This record gives sequence, structure tokens and C-alpha cells, in this order.
Amino acid sequence: MNNLIKKLENHSAVIGIVGLGYVGLPLMLRYVEVGFKVIGFDVDDEKIKKLLAGESYIEHIPAALIKAALESGFIATSDFTRAAEVDALLICVPTPLNKYREPDLSFVTNTIDSLSPYLRSGQIMSLESTTYPGTTEEELQPRIEKQGFKIGENYYLVFSPEREDPGNLNFKTQTIPKVVGGVTDECLQTGVALYSQVIDQVVAVSSTRAAELTKLLENIHRAVNIGLVNEMKIVADKMGIDIHEVISAAATKPFGFTPYYPGPGLGGHCIPIDPFYLTWKAREYGLATRFIELAGEVNAKMPEWVIGKTMDALNERGKSLKGSKVLVLGIAYKKNVDDMRESPAVELMKLLQEKGAIIDYSDPHVPNFPKMRKYHFDLSSVHITAESLSKYDAVLLATDHSAFDYKLIKENSDLIIDTRGAYREDGSNIVKA
Repeated sequence: MNNLIKKLENHSAVIGIVGLGYVGLPLMLRYVEVGFKVIGFDVDDEKIKKLLAGESYIEHIPAALIKAALESGFIATSDFTRAAEVDALLICVPTPLNKYREPDLSFVTNTIDSLSPYLRSGQIMSLESTTYPGTTEEELQPRIEKQGFKIGENYYLVFSPEREDPGNLNFKTQTIPKVVGGVTDECLQTGVALYSQVIDQVVAVSSTRAAELTKLLENIHRAVNIGLVNEMKIVADKMGIDIHEVISAAATKPFGFTPYYPGPGLGGHCIPIDPFYLTWKAREYGLATRFIELAGEVNAKMPEWVIGKTMDALNERGKSLKGSKVLVLGIAYKKNVDDMRESPAVELMKLLQEKGAIIDYSDPHVPNFPKMRKYHFDLSSVHITAESLSKYDAVLLATDHSAFDYKLIKENSDLIIDTRGAYREDGSNIVKA
């Protein structure tokens, strides 16, 4: 047993978390909860200021928990020199796609390059960012070894994919099993010790590559099944069948069927992105992942299909999309959260605007449209009333938040484009998309 494992087991180790977003912040709170000293790192000075003031910038994380963490010794900083003070570095930074739909590891590599001068003997580094198999050994390991360390002897390196599900009240950081793979056996044992202090079940796998592929399989499984049900939705629509009725009926089968639900496209930080990480890496081995890519194509086309349904519905009412006022309901990527990452609602807003529609949005979880890498709309959330609804030619339900008054919306809207199956009953003003 190495000395770091002992420090982790007696909770005297200092934990460093790099990237204080939807993944890093809950991890920080969990380590603080069980008595570890935690230093949080982020390049966003606004986040650091808010944390040091005891404020939260993530809706489902109360400010009271941030204040309690500060009282327990939590430190938030943008000063990477303090990485020398920690025993563990958990890397929780974004892994998006570039404009060519290829993996963009710049957040990961820039982070490691910034940390490298301050690494010290006896530390463990864990990459939590979703990525393709081989990243940990091909990108992180050489950078660490360049500083003179020997992986598995005086520095430990693991991959442990995040499994956060914002807004899911059935699971929390402690209760979601954690997969861990190490570069060496000693790395793996240290990684298990790192996470078993805060996670109920740690699942060890044989390598970092196996752990990296595990995360991709989890999300590709969802992407493919959502692609299937989105395609089924189009078929059902042409046949005049309610796909949500069909899914509900199929879900009564007690074996061999798992319900997935259609929508206006894919959203979130994982499912729209992760399949492309594997398809890109597979090409290195001369493989074409046709099944995965086909599902990606189906899902990517869903916003355009929804816009087509909206145009048809307006045409039937003697209106064109150009010049029509459209209210988009819900712009977070999933219900009951404020998470905007890769939200299909934003793509819908862009397409509507490009076709000449006058757009507004209403989302109780997103009061003002945030700064995003690809999109920006100078808009604030519209308060829904009978009067405000009557001003729009169409209301497009993109994200079915529980806070919406669906009865009020139905009774006061000329036209509702329902992409989420919120209205199971038929209505003269409801178009299912």
C-alpha cells in the first residue's frame, strides 16, 4: 500500500478538482461532506467570485451548500500554482466537438499543460471528461512523464468517467456507481481508494481504455435508441398513429423492452457529442461505425423536421413562418434543469430566426439567455399569461418543464407544436411533432 492510499483512507489527503461545473461542483461538495480539504480550480473568474461569495450558479445546487463548504475549508481559485498543494487532481473540463465534428481535446490538454509545472511526486490524477479510448495514455501520460515522473511508481494516473444526471432526484453523486481504470495496477488501487471514500460502489476495470469505452457505450446506447424512436415517430406520424401511445403500450411488456422517448433532437453534454468521439477514433483502426453514425444523422435532423411540421401547421392556418411570432417553451436541454449544453431548443430558435420568424422564449429555469459558444440571442424569458400567449401565432413546446401550466397554455394558444408528448389528447390547436 502506497502512502497516498493511506492518506486517502484516513481523509488527510487534499483533493483538487479542476473544472467547477455540473460535474466538478457536486464532486467537491461530496468530498467536503466526508471531511476532506478541497481546493477547486477554474479558469472562469466569475465562477470563482460567486463561489467565494457563497453563491451557486447551478440551479439544483443550493447556495447553502456552497456556504457550508466554505465554512469547512473549501477554497476556490484560478491560481494553478496551488496544484502543488493537493494530493489528487480530478479533471472535470469540457470535451466538445470542433466545427468538423471531431474531438476537441483542447480544454483537457491546455489544463494539463497549465498544471504540469506544479505536479509533484505522490499525486494521483484522474480524468473524468468523456473522451475516446486511449486519451489518458496518449495525451495525459506523456505530459506527466515529461515532468520526470514514473507512472505507477511516483505518480498515479486513472480515468473515471463522470455519470452526473442533472435534475435526477433518484440518484446523487454518492449513490451512482463509479467506474475506474488505471494505467497500472498501482494506479488502479490508488484510484479505487480515491473514489471509495465518497462513492458507495466503485467498479474497477482493467485499463483506462476500457473505462473510456465504457462511458462511450453508455451514451451511444442512449443515442442509438433515441435515434430509433425518433425515426419511429416520423413513421408513426405519417401513419396517423400517436407514437407516445405506442411507447406506453410497449412499455407494459415486463421483459426485453426499455422505453425511450422522442424529442426535437438531442441535448446535453454527452449524448449529442460522445458517439462522434468513437466514430473518429474507430477510423484509426479502419472501421466505419455505420450504425452509430446513422443514429447521429437521424437525431441531427430532428430540429429541421420539427420546423417543417411548424411550417405546415401555419400554412394550414393561412400563415407563413416568415413574419410569424413564435414562442419557444423550454430552452434547457431537458426538463426541470437550467442546463443549456447542446440544447436542441436553441437549434430550433436559430432555424426559426433564419426562416424569418419573430422569436421569444419562456423558461422558468433560464431567466436570461446565457452566453454560449455557438449561439446568442439577446432575449429574456417571457412570463406566461393568457394575454401573453394570445400574441403568438405558434407556441413550440421544446422542453416539457413541470413548472409550465399546460392547461393555461392549451386554452390560450392559437397553435401548439408539441415535440415532447405533453398533450396526449387531441385538440384542434395541437400539432404533435
